[in-house]
Amino acid sequence: MYLGLVSFFADISAEMVYPLIPLYLTTAFGVTPALVGLVEGVAESVASLLKVFSGYLSDRFQRKKPLAFAGYATGLLYKLGLVFASSWTGILLSRVIDRVGKGLRTSPRDVMVAESADSGGMGKAFGVHKALDMAGAGLGILLAWLLLGNDASVADYKSLFALSAIPLVLALCMFFFIKEKNRSQALPKPNLLAGARKLDSQLRLYLLVVTLFTLGNSSNAFLLLRARNLGFSSREAILLYFVYHASASLLSIPLGRLSDRVGRKALLVGGYGLFSLVYMGFALARGRDMLWAVFLLYGAFTAMTAGVERAFIADIAPPELKGTMLGLHGTLQGIALLPASLLAGLLWNWVGTTAPFYWGAGLSLLAAVILALGMKTHRERTT
Repeated sequence: MYLGLVSFFADISAEMVYPLIPLYLTTAFGVTPALVGLVEGVAESVASLLKVFSGYLSDRFQRKKPLAFAGYATGLLYKLGLVFASSWTGILLSRVIDRVGKGLRTSPRDVMVAESADSGGMGKAFGVHKALDMAGAGLGILLAWLLLGNDASVADYKSLFALSAIPLVLALCMFFFIKEKNRSQALPKPNLLAGARKLDSQLRLYLLVVTLFTLGNSSNAFLLLRARNLGFSSREAILLYFVYHASASLLSIPLGRLSDRVGRKALLVGGYGLFSLVYMGFALARGRDMLWAVFLLYGAFTAMTAGVERAFIADIAPPELKGTMLGLHGTLQGIALLPASLLAGLLWNWVGTTAPFYWGAGLSLLAAVILALGMKTHRERTT
C-alpha cells in the first residue's frame, strides 16, 4: 500500500506538469510538433534505457528501496530545471533529468510490488498499484486544470511547475514506512548470459511484440496536440487527459483481478486491439464530442495492459532475474519510443495530423494478432 501511495503522490506531481509540456513548448518557444516529438522521444528513451540496469542492480544487490528513492528524488531537480529553463533545450535537459529518475526507480519498485503479491494475486497487486498511480495522475491533471487559466502566461506555467514539487516531497516521505523484503538465500546470484538462454519462449515473444507495438505508440503529447488541432483550448485538453487517467484508475483493479482468473493473454490481446480502435478514433475524429469517448477508451486500454504486462513478466521471469526482465521490458520500449515519437512528428508535419494515428492503429492491430496466434494461455503453459 505504501508503494502505491508513493506512486499516488509522485504522479500528482508528475501530471501537474506532463500534459503542460507540449503546450508550454508551443506557447513559450513556438516549437513544431516534430520538435515536441524529439524532446519527448529523447527523454523517454533515456528513462527506458536505464531500466534494465536498475533492474539488474536490484537483482544483484537486493537493495531496491534506495534505488527507488533516488529515482523519485530526482524529480525535484526536474521541477527546478523547468522553472529556470529559458529555451526548449532547457526543457529537454529537464525532461532527461526526470526520465533518468524514472529509469532508476521503475524496475526496483515493480519488483517490490511483485514481492508484495499474495499467491495467485499478481495481477491484483499490480492492478492496485496502477489504480493508485493513475488516481494520483488524474488528481494532478485536475489540479493543473484548476490552477491554469484559459490564457496562461509563461509565468503561470512556471508557478505551476514550482507548486508541483509539494506532492513529490510527500511521496518521498512515504519511503519511511516501506519495509524491503530480504533476498531469499535459495536464489542464485543473477547471471545475465545464463538467464537469457533459459528465458521462457513466451516471454521472448512478448518482449518482441512490445517493441513492435511501441513503434506505433508515440508520446501522449501527440494526443494533446490532436485535441488542440480539433479546437480544444489548453485548459480543455488537460481535462481530456484527466478523463483518460480517471478511466484507467477505476478499471485497473477489476481488470488486474480478471487477469488472475482468466490469464494474461486475453487482457493483453484485447488491450492491443482496443488501442488500435482508440488510435483510429483519434484519426477519424472530426469534432470535439468524439474525443471525450476516445480518451475514455484509452484509459481502458491502459488498465487492460499496464499492470497486466508487468504481472505476466513477473510470473514467468527467472526468479533471480525478475528485476532485470521487468527492466528489459521498459528498455525495449525505450529503444522503440524515440523513433516512434520522431516518426509521429514527421508524419504529422509531412503527411497530416491523422497520419501518426493510422500508423499506430495498424501496428497495434498487428501486435494483437501476433499475440493471439503465438501466446499460450496459462493452462497451455503449465501442461
